[in-house]
Amino acid sequence: MEEEKQIQEGDQQIQTQPPQKILATGRRKESTARVRLLPGKGEIIVNGRWWEDYFSVESQRILICQPLVATDSLDKFKILAKIRGGGISGQAGALRLGIARALASFDPNLAPLLREKGFLTRDPRMKERKKYGQKGARKRFQWTKR
Repeated sequence: MEEEKQIQEGDQQIQTQPPQKILATGRRKESTARVRLLPGKGEIIVNGRWWEDYFSVESQRILICQPLVATDSLDKFKILAKIRGGGISGQAGALRLGIARALASFDPNLAPLLREKGFLTRDPRMKERKKYGQKGARKRFQWTKR
């Protein structure tokens, strides 16, 4: 029994392929991304579409790939993501956080590198709520003299 535990512990330390699947969640603004990390060759599928088709702006594609490039694992995983809510920019940020969290849970040794580059920090900025007696969050109604 003790020998089996040592072997199992040794196997867990030397991981070359992820287990069946690794799940992680990323959020930004109103967007939520549910990310699954699977063994693969670098394909990223977002809401059933290739990520190049889903994110048409090059800066968003670069943003999404940052955690994979920093950990040198661009062609090691297949990433399946389901993203809901918000706009395209918020969804790209949510996907980046989800991928970074999935990589950190796959290999805890990558977490300090991802944390240092700021990939594991959730962006707390949200839309400010509208206040009563005003037209918007900050904008007032037009003042009339008479």
